[in-house]
Amino acid sequence: MLHRMGYRFRVHYAKLPGKPDIVLPKHRTVILVHGCFWHRHPGCKYAYSPKSSSELWQKKFVENTERDKAVGAQLEGLGWQVVVVWECQTNDTSLPTLEHLLASIGRTKPDDGRAGR
Repeated sequence: MLHRMGYRFRVHYAKLPGKPDIVLPKHRTVILVHGCFWHRHPGCKYAYSPKSSSELWQKKFVENTERDKAVGAQLEGLGWQVVVVWECQTNDTSLPTLEHLLASIGRTKPDDGRAGR
């Protein structure tokens, strides 16, 4: 969808901290697509806690969220804008989410005017 809209990007770019899911180099923006369960999306029904081995799971969730904060801070420190898209936002509402994303990076139309082709 991003490509159709005229955006050029890289995926899982290993040269940046945390290997961001989507990198828009021209806009110095990274898009992190977080799974609601693993990254603990606040208030989301998918961010449930398993009943068995609860201490193990809690430790894993804390490690994940701490790593998310650290990676975000590193990327911002390097001058990158960090945008998080949650797994539950990618379902049927992906177009409004994408439009909001594009507005957040200050670009609403592709450079070459070929949107919709």
